[in-house]
Amino acid sequence: MGKHGKKYMAAAEKIEAQHLYTPEEAIKLAKETAPAKFDETVELHMRLGIDPRHSDQQIRTTVILPHGLGKQVRVLVFAEGDAARAAEEAGADIIADDEIIGKISNEGWTEFDVALAVPEMMRKIGRLGKVLGRKGLMPNPKAGTLVQPDDIPRAIEEARAGRIEFRNDKTANIHVPIGKVSFSEEQLQGNMAAVMEAIRRARPAAAKGTFMRRVVITTTMGPGIKIDPNIALSMGT
Repeated sequence: MGKHGKKYMAAAEKIEAQHLYTPEEAIKLAKETAPAKFDETVELHMRLGIDPRHSDQQIRTTVILPHGLGKQVRVLVFAEGDAARAAEEAGADIIADDEIIGKISNEGWTEFDVALAVPEMMRKIGRLGKVLGRKGLMPNPKAGTLVQPDDIPRAIEEARAGRIEFRNDKTANIHVPIGKVSFSEEQLQGNMAAVMEAIRRARPAAAKGTFMRRVVITTTMGPGIKIDPNIALSMGT
């Protein structure tokens, strides 16, 4: 394990390693202890009481962060004909034609943040799963990224407004960005509450025992700050 720098160590000294902070306390500390000169991303990392080996205990859902993510979202749309024109008029950054599809397939190109598609395009982009799936960019109905042509403007607007998808990994963890260090404490609290509400709604019926086992907030370069999981899960209720 590499050694941390002086700024990181100085930030870590302000945090009680085993203390469980309230969300409000943790967000304030995260902003105060972000060591980098750039505008770091604020992230939530959660350990859930699910068994990811079972399909009925998987969590995959979306949430619209009320205060966005603080970055420009590049939206790509897989569409042709009238649907492509609708996407262009709605402000899509990239209309994925055959050339773009080939570039993704052959070069692994993924210089975009959100990929939307109309159902008719799935016959062409099904083979892109190995590239897009690894980065969570493959359009699918559960994530709300496989849309009907009439819904393209709404989907693009939601993507730009801070709509994100998240899912558990193989170790029952979920990792979600909730904004930037430059956000106000109130904005970060609002985004965190939206994430927690989405997780509560997505709780699998098959999950037994303690559902939210561990919550940590951190910034891109900062130390982790533990949050009381019970208080975190009750946010927004």
